[in-house]
Amino acid sequence: MNAAPQKPNDDSHRLQDRLLHVSRLAAVGEMAAGIAHELNQPLAAVANYAQACERLLGLPNPDLEEVRDALRQIAAQAVRAGDIINRLRGLTRSRETRGEPTDVNALIREVSDLIDSDARHHQSRCRITLADGLPSLVLERAQIQQVVLALVRNALEALAEVAPEKREVRVSTARSPDGDIEIVVCDTGPGISPEIVQRLFDPFCTTKPAGTGLGLASSRTIARAHGGTLEHRPNQSSGACFVLRLPTPAWR
Repeated sequence: MNAAPQKPNDDSHRLQDRLLHVSRLAAVGEMAAGIAHELNQPLAAVANYAQACERLLGLPNPDLEEVRDALRQIAAQAVRAGDIINRLRGLTRSRETRGEPTDVNALIREVSDLIDSDARHHQSRCRITLADGLPSLVLERAQIQQVVLALVRNALEALAEVAPEKREVRVSTARSPDGDIEIVVCDTGPGISPEIVQRLFDPFCTTKPAGTGLGLASSRTIARAHGGTLEHRPNQSSGACFVLRLPTPAWR
């Protein structure tokens, strides 16, 4: 007689969900300085345009069209700040995993502002190269974005050991020879020491003084939950590369 199938351990699943959420919050917390810079830009623009409106309206014969233009700029910058906040809410919200048809390139574009601001804060450059013609995948958007942001953050922190003019992170998408989609994050840092490579994805393994050691572990968990993989490989020139591979539907 065949044994009855085991019932999933609900407590284990809940614990895993909580760990993923904590890791997501930690990643956003580590990016706080770059995020603050990104929000300060539209807020400063709103203040400048508001002051311009006050100055224009104080003139004997104010140019109302110029005032209207300044008000339109205020509205546009307020929307920009709201978009940044909404993206952050999406990344930090704890919710049930639910996949939806997703354009991988669009998913990365949604967090490109956060990536750029974090790169500037680290006096580094970030280059994003997105392949054309990639198929849609069923993904949990916030989770995949969490993985991308965690990998970028690790790369930026690794660049602290090299001269500013040599600091570069590259984020790219591509179609693998067997049809899967790859998201690749590479840096020009010193690379990862052989002593730690074998433990990179172990929970609580970290080389950061204030790190949690959950970033790569939870990122690999997310990759596997999507039927994919997350692997490290040395960069061809210098530094490290991390490859998130996501399978395309079998019928494609």
